[in-house]
Amino acid sequence: MRSFLMMVAAVLAFGTTMTIEATDANAVVCARGVYRAGCAGYRGAVVVRRPAAACRTVWVNGVRVRRCY
Repeated sequence: MRSFLMMVAAVLAFGTTMTIEATDANAVVCARGVYRAGCAGYRGAVVVRRPAAACRTVWVNGVRVRRCY
């Protein structure tokens, strides 16, 4: 009987804690990778691809150099 009462008390304490301290999870996680970047939140996820690099060849001090932006 004593173990049964302890078990009921534990279940009631757990249930009370979960009803009183219930909060919304509003976390957002973002990461930037080599090929794409993305964020994930409570409303869904977004993935963004990086644009293609625009490269051009320029002359710097008499040397041909390739610059990519």
